[in-house]
Amino acid sequence: MKTCRHLLTLGLALASLNTVVTTHAADDGSSVVVVYNSRVPASKEVAEHYAQARNVPADQLVGLELSEGEGMTRSEFRLGLQEPLFKKFRDAGWFKTKLDSSSGRLAYKVVESSIRHLVLCYGVPVRIQPEPGLVERGTEQQPAQLRRNEAAVDSELTWLPILELRPLLSGPMANEFYGQTNSAAFHPTNGILLTARLDGPTPEIAKGLVDQALAAETNGLWGRTYFDLRGIREGEYKQGEDWIRAGSEITRQLGLPTIIDERPGTFSTNFPMSQIAYYAGWYDPHASGPFAAAEVDFMPGAVAYHLHSFSAANLRSASQNWVGPLLAKGAAATVGFVYEPYLGGTLDVGVFTARFFHQGFSLSEAAWAASPVLSWQTTVIGDPLYRPFALGPQQLHERLAQRKSPLIEWSHLRVVDLNLAIGTRATELTGYLEEVPETATSAVLSEKLGDLYGAVGKPNSAVLMYRRALGLATSKPQRARLSMSLADKLLAEGKQAEAWEVLENFGREFPAYENQLEVYRQMLGVAEKLKKDAEVKNLREKIEALEKPVATPPQ
Repeated sequence: MKTCRHLLTLGLALASLNTVVTTHAADDGSSVVVVYNSRVPASKEVAEHYAQARNVPADQLVGLELSEGEGMTRSEFRLGLQEPLFKKFRDAGWFKTKLDSSSGRLAYKVVESSIRHLVLCYGVPVRIQPEPGLVERGTEQQPAQLRRNEAAVDSELTWLPILELRPLLSGPMANEFYGQTNSAAFHPTNGILLTARLDGPTPEIAKGLVDQALAAETNGLWGRTYFDLRGIREGEYKQGEDWIRAGSEITRQLGLPTIIDERPGTFSTNFPMSQIAYYAGWYDPHASGPFAAAEVDFMPGAVAYHLHSFSAANLRSASQNWVGPLLAKGAAATVGFVYEPYLGGTLDVGVFTARFFHQGFSLSEAAWAASPVLSWQTTVIGDPLYRPFALGPQQLHERLAQRKSPLIEWSHLRVVDLNLAIGTRATELTGYLEEVPETATSAVLSEKLGDLYGAVGKPNSAVLMYRRALGLATSKPQRARLSMSLADKLLAEGKQAEAWEVLENFGREFPAYENQLEVYRQMLGVAEKLKKDAEVKNLREKIEALEKPVATPPQ
């Protein structure tokens, strides 16, 4: 028992030491202004729900008469949203300005601000449509593909504090806060307003984003992290691959279960993606693979991001592009793009992961720290104050233990993974999990103990743990993954009859499994060894049907 207690302390202490505490204390509702569309009743409902949840003062809710669709013209944006909002900030005293010439031009500069965050609610337009007739001096020096003035409303409002400087509207603005490690630097007095939105396919989904955020801040953001790479080793798209790969390395080092796919395609339809805390991948145009399923196994507070040029082109659609479907399936936060941003104008997943998961930045701080440009195509969806990693791992573990929360299983798992990451022997960690009471009733911990038994050469014990985990599993993706792991382990041990039983049950429970051909081939090998002649014949027919090429219709 002494060794296990030592490992518990060691693992959590390491997590605390490896967590860089952000230099800015967590904000509250007093630092937020909420904007809603007064022409859309549901927009005000979302605003009021957020204000109540985050204790935003009533006079910091601003209703404006805006277009009712997702798009608005540049003129509508300037006259109906941008300039009235700037005036409201100054009149209310949220921005205090003075004339300043440090930029080389005499203009009003924000010298004091009580507000750091701007929340745009469901009903507020998402994108500013292109204005072909807009002519600006200086754009002739931009690359031809960047001489565009369409933009995300959110990204265009991040530079509200420097409105008086009248930056170019065509092309992106370099984000001087890109890669910033000091969260306090994100402040209107430095020229940036942290903008995010509560939005999605329905007002109810938009309201739920803050509810999920608060739940995860209370209990922690737990689960598995998934990174969908494309196996790119060189060329113009390697930057995106490197960003996502960097994110995966950060979560692994933080002791979070990390699953990486390096195949060119996205995760397959029936990939057993269970208990999702974080997803980052690319590059299908519409939600695909596990995210196209009727139900997705998102954990409370989950963050999901898919890199595609038009991922937020139809933010309020539950079926088109990525942002809407991810929110409809249960993600609490995401980032998307309303028009073509080009790869260099998208989210740096490595920076976002480091700031959000490692340094305890809020969602909006992490997202804008990871954005190479402003005044471009990015929209951040979720509660900007969302900060699930404000508490250190030790504090959170103690809180979960005190509440007898079932989520403590994930904290125990993190202890094991952190110790594995620093080279602690698997034999010591099996002892730890054997003595943790929660292991007996946790599919998560039983599965991990099975992995450890396998690593130390105890295959029979590993099988017992996988069986127990399968019996305790609550979600279909979790059961699918455990079933295949158990079957593989049994086959490796020559236990053909037991493996056949597991594979048969798998086939009945998951008849539409995308990799059914692979399963059938595995079952055929087992059936042949067990001399199940009828099953062999049946499986060969199924395999032949699946292998038969689909006829191409005549042109």
